[in-house]
Amino acid sequence: MRRILLSAIKILVSAALLYFALRKANFADLASRIDVASLGWIALAIAVTFLQIFIGVLRWRIVSAECGAPLSVRQAMRYNLIGTFFNQTLPSSIGGDAVRLWLVARAGAGWRAATYSIFVDRAIGLIALAVIIVATLPWSYHLIGDQYGRYALLLVDFAALAGGVGFLLIGVLPWPWLKKWWGTHHIHACAVIANRVIFDRHSGPKIAVLSLLVHVLAVVIAWCVVQSIAAPVAFGQIFQLVPPVMLITMLPISIAGWGVREATMGLAFGYAGLMTNEGINISLLYGAVSFIVGTIGGLVWIVSAEKAAKGAKPIGVPE
Repeated sequence: MRRILLSAIKILVSAALLYFALRKANFADLASRIDVASLGWIALAIAVTFLQIFIGVLRWRIVSAECGAPLSVRQAMRYNLIGTFFNQTLPSSIGGDAVRLWLVARAGAGWRAATYSIFVDRAIGLIALAVIIVATLPWSYHLIGDQYGRYALLLVDFAALAGGVGFLLIGVLPWPWLKKWWGTHHIHACAVIANRVIFDRHSGPKIAVLSLLVHVLAVVIAWCVVQSIAAPVAFGQIFQLVPPVMLITMLPISIAGWGVREATMGLAFGYAGLMTNEGINISLLYGAVSFIVGTIGGLVWIVSAEKAAKGAKPIGVPE
């Protein structure tokens, strides 16, 4: 009953935010700007999205191996593609993580190792996103003239960065109760793994490059969408506006980020002195690209052995 209620709330949040955001959308204008060249840019955006997923796979494999849940490239790619499908269907922008966790656990890694690999991978991605936003703050402050917009940007980034740094600190603090208390035991274990992966001289540079590249590719996808409708937005502006929007979209308060992404993108464009309508158009097409890739992930799920055996008892779960 509680899950149904939470799902219903998230559906209502998505619907409400989409309603308020789309009131300013001009669908006739958007449709008139889509032609054969636009489809080429959309196809490129889809291709870049697959590349982004693959880069995420390479990072996840490093993390998973450290967590005791080693994955092959093919296996991790398949799980990530399936995850993109469930990201579009479950009540959250990160719903696919729960499915990836289930798949890894069923593959024999066990629930603890699977959970740790997903949690640490997501935490590292969040930290990298916060770092990118901090690095672009000098230019963002110049772009965003609205005082409240600047405050909002600082608040969101500070919260994400503080959460990431706090998480890593838990792994190095010498307090025994962090390892023993039920409320911090697993978080401490994940933090230890994250510190080991990030600051290791071999895996650290790889993790840094892969994590930053994942988010840079998100900007490239948005840029392809911009080009598809010839929106009057520069690449530098997209680079400054998209990461904060993606950070907010990660909040599990809607269905696949729909509504939250459109409302936030429109608001960000308005604060930056750009056309709010263009921000909504870009967000809608970005969501459409994600939906198409998610549909392909759904096909992977349909033909997967895991779906065929979904009624079987998961490996590693005691009788």
